[in-house]
Amino acid sequence: MKILVTGGAGFIGSHLAEKLMEADYSIVVVDNFDSFYSENKKILNILESFKLTGEFENINKINEKEKKLNHLKNIISDKKYKLYIENICNMKNMEKIFMEERPDMVINLAALAGVRPSIQNPLKYQEVNIQGFLNILELCHKFNIDKLIQASSSSVYGNCKDDIYSEEARVDRPISPYAATKKAGEEMGYVYSHLYKINMIQLRFFTVYGERMRPDLAIHKFIENINMGNEISLFGDGNTSRDYTYIGDIVNGIIASIKYLEVNKNVFEIINLGSSREIKLIDMVRTIEKELNKNAKIKFVEKQAGDVEKTYADISKAKKLLKYEVKTDFKQGIKNMVEWYLKRKEVNI
Repeated sequence: MKILVTGGAGFIGSHLAEKLMEADYSIVVVDNFDSFYSENKKILNILESFKLTGEFENINKINEKEKKLNHLKNIISDKKYKLYIENICNMKNMEKIFMEERPDMVINLAALAGVRPSIQNPLKYQEVNIQGFLNILELCHKFNIDKLIQASSSSVYGNCKDDIYSEEARVDRPISPYAATKKAGEEMGYVYSHLYKINMIQLRFFTVYGERMRPDLAIHKFIENINMGNEISLFGDGNTSRDYTYIGDIVNGIIASIKYLEVNKNVFEIINLGSSREIKLIDMVRTIEKELNKNAKIKFVEKQAGDVEKTYADISKAKKLLKYEVKTDFKQGIKNMVEWYLKRKEVNI
């Protein structure tokens, strides 16, 4: 089976592509290497997947982005992996890729993420997360691709009043543009599934963390700043909580979704992928402190607009349909991430 993965050089995408290659799938990766993440970090993500991090020094000497990425494509030549540098918002070029590659399944991980940045730039989030996903849906319809997995988000729950967040909960009160775009993606996905018989799973990811995590996200920022002895800002009183989910568990959930779509028809499912545990913000910081063996310099600041009080996933549906299991506890996940972070610091990025 040939699987096209958008956002395949990013945090989740690079881990997924690596595991799919190990499982002998043929992979087509589409990524625009957006500066929001930094092309160098995405280049390292891919090199890590191919166990070629030693090549980064030579690539980094190249100044022009296009030449860098062409050199990367030459290095990672593999019959099971093909890389395209493209934006899902460019319908014309995306259509050429679909025409050439004819994938059997699409996994759409490409998106602009982040609650606070979406408040600053909602139009860009609409362009990428709604129009970009609509392009993917149209191409699946046009090329008769009947299997699609879309990355949704726990942010769609807003400030849900339930103790634990079930897929059956009402989610029509998002509190950030990012959350609204993800909810729109779920609704538009259902329309295309209904009209064109596209078998589809929408996965609501709950605060994914781990190796290759984006540097703008909290856990990565806290590890960086605590390690460097810099002050960190905690929004609120430190008692907000999240259902942190380790990258390995998320990837296993995606792969289980692939297998589910391989053997089932007439599918449209929205499924939580989380760990079903609450970790308070202050406890997350204490865990990082212990792993780094350093004390954090903490400044408590006013809670930010768009932030939810908590997330807490009901994963009973994922367990039932996907045989999903949470295998990595939070302390072990942080340990893994800190070890990765310190290794990446050795290449000065």
